[in-house]
Amino acid sequence: MTNNQSLKATFLMCTAILASVLHTTSKALTLQPNGELKGQVENVDRAMHHLRVKRGWVWNQFFVLEEYTGLEPLYVGKLHSDMDRGDGSIRYILSGEGAGTMFTIDDNTGDIHAIQRLDREEKAQYVLRAQAVQRQTGMPLEPESEFIVKIQDINDNEPQFLDGPYRASVPEMSMTGTSVLQLTATDADDPTYGNSARVVYSILQGQPYFSVEPKTGIIRVSLPNMDREAKEHYELIIQAKDMGGQMGGLAGTTTVNITLSDVNDNPPRFPQKLYQMSVPESAPVGSVVGRVRAKDLDVGINAEMRYTIIDGDGRDTFDINTDPTNQVGIITIKKPLDFESKKSYTLKIEGANTHVDSRFLNKGPFSDVTIVHISVEDVDEPPKFDSSSYYVEVAEDVEIGTVFQIVSAKDPDISNNSVRYSIDRSSDRGKYFYIDLTSGALMPARPLDREEISWHNITVLAVEMTNPSQFGTVSVMVKVLDVNDNPPELAKYYDAFVCENTKAGQLIQTVTAVDLDDPLAGQHFYYSLAPEAANNPNFTLRDNQDNTAFILSRRGGFSQQEQSIYYLPILISDGDQPMQSSTSTLTIRVCSCDTDGNVMSCTAEPYTLPVSLSRGALIAILACIFVLLVMILLILSLRNYKKKPYLTDEEENVHENIVRYDDEGGGEEDTEAFDIAAMWNPREAQLSKIRQDMVPEIESLSRYVPQTCMGESNVHSYVLAKLYEADTDLCAPPYDSLQTYAYEGEGSVADSLSSLQSVSTNNDHDYDYLSEWGPRFKKLADLYGVSEANDVLW
Repeated sequence: MTNNQSLKATFLMCTAILASVLHTTSKALTLQPNGELKGQVENVDRAMHHLRVKRGWVWNQFFVLEEYTGLEPLYVGKLHSDMDRGDGSIRYILSGEGAGTMFTIDDNTGDIHAIQRLDREEKAQYVLRAQAVQRQTGMPLEPESEFIVKIQDINDNEPQFLDGPYRASVPEMSMTGTSVLQLTATDADDPTYGNSARVVYSILQGQPYFSVEPKTGIIRVSLPNMDREAKEHYELIIQAKDMGGQMGGLAGTTTVNITLSDVNDNPPRFPQKLYQMSVPESAPVGSVVGRVRAKDLDVGINAEMRYTIIDGDGRDTFDINTDPTNQVGIITIKKPLDFESKKSYTLKIEGANTHVDSRFLNKGPFSDVTIVHISVEDVDEPPKFDSSSYYVEVAEDVEIGTVFQIVSAKDPDISNNSVRYSIDRSSDRGKYFYIDLTSGALMPARPLDREEISWHNITVLAVEMTNPSQFGTVSVMVKVLDVNDNPPELAKYYDAFVCENTKAGQLIQTVTAVDLDDPLAGQHFYYSLAPEAANNPNFTLRDNQDNTAFILSRRGGFSQQEQSIYYLPILISDGDQPMQSSTSTLTIRVCSCDTDGNVMSCTAEPYTLPVSLSRGALIAILACIFVLLVMILLILSLRNYKKKPYLTDEEENVHENIVRYDDEGGGEEDTEAFDIAAMWNPREAQLSKIRQDMVPEIESLSRYVPQTCMGESNVHSYVLAKLYEADTDLCAPPYDSLQTYAYEGEGSVADSLSSLQSVSTNNDHDYDYLSEWGPRFKKLADLYGVSEANDVLW
């Protein structure tokens, strides 16, 4: 600001103050009780306002400067009435806004003073009322009148930024002159009086990046291509100064924090051109293999990425997804891995921005490529079946030991360990099936019955021999097919009756049948009377050809006295192959009925015997019954006392035999227990060599084994059939068993019959005592005792 401008401003301020003082003085003078001056004022007033009513005293507006800091009260003006003679008989009264607190009046002279500091920004004017009254009586001499005291402004308020501090943002790389924010400062001074409220803006801090327009307060970018990645935040200090910015003006400041917002001006880049990853071959589909990330200096939407596999031999085996939170590419398994078939994969992965700003394409391309090498690690895998599940249909009459399905599994590892098969018994609690340990051949171990269980869902296990902890499972669903093996029978018990007054040909009962089988063509039953009742003179049967039959009376004149119950055997057969039939007996009672056929009684009338029994006859009958009971008890006691020996032969010879097994029951080395040829060729079992000193307790089971040549399966069938018969025969010991002798040991009166101790001596034994043991040991006495003829030991 130049010196001329400063002088001009000072001159204008002084002029304004002087004019205010002169104006106030002139007003005060007009209030003086001078008649000539008062007349001139009245003439001027009359000329200006022709309709004005003449008043007894003159009033006008008063002007007072704000912020008066003098020691004496500030003189405002003087009120004077033309009725005032100066003798003190009139008293002046002041009322209205600020009367008594802000303003006071001398009740004798009418002088008005301001006794408080005035502030135009708090209140710009005061409305007061004045009145002249008779001092003695208090009666008003003139009507009350109003006048205004206006407060003149001085520059005592600096401009203020009411909303500061401010925050704003502008995109990075903005051009010069880009508008950022407009500021507005408020000055409480009077804008209509002087330059006290004329504000000018300037920037005190923030150059050379930003500037502010002096009059409008708009902040603009003044340095082009500002980079957020280099510096993101800027702090500006803006000043607002009144008096048009001239010297002596008051100023206020505020802070503006400007942030550069991000634009996509940085392409993404992978920190590595090659990544090495590994994954076990047992990892399931969907497992995470690893993560890759392309770094982008931008943020927010400008840093969003999309990862894709654009090339490589693992495009079909692996997949990549983008984590929207961290902008990371997650590589996952898309298909099962197999170390034995492929040990490594290579992926070419591209990371690209999803939002590209066309203004910065010259800084592109906004994508990058990296290579990922994935190694598949070998693990010890469990055996795998050649099928995920098996479905088999088996007829319910299949013979035990018949192979109906072969499951196959192998170790997928390079070692290709041997596999052993078994059945999870929790899925086959009834032990209906058996599986060959090495071949995986499934066969029934006991008869199947569709009517009992129509579906079997068994689980087969394949276990590695070298590592039993590695095993695979597969489900085998066995559907049991129906075979016509159940004869039809009556659907229920029929309570049939015939009335005594029934006529020939009358319907007695309608019967139906049921069959547990379920033929494909549906059920069809045939009814007829059993052969022994084909010529029944009382009833006949009519087959209705709809799975029902009528029982008809063949005659009339039934009598309860003659016969109260009739039994009619009915033959029912089905139409399937092989045909099954059964005979059911229908019980028909003779009842007394009314004329409408309603049953009244089915009990025969009691009658008395024509001859009564005598007392002697009754005693004889009771005696016979008693004798029969005694005989029955005697026979039972003798039968229980008699003990049957365990081992006999055709000649009833008794031998001491110690059967020793050197291997586990029935091995090839045990040539005396049974002939192994019997297992390979069951037809020759009876012709093979058998032991002469003992009879097996279980009859040969070769008759249960199918005779078709099946190789090793014959052995399985033979063993399974024997196992089934041994399981079902609760009275028989196992085929390989320890034979015990009933009269062996200390429990027998003959002590031990064993000759094991006889090898320790060469003395001849005397067996004469055998003849003293009774008839049970007669045979031994004959064999080892002394002959009666020559007394020589045999």
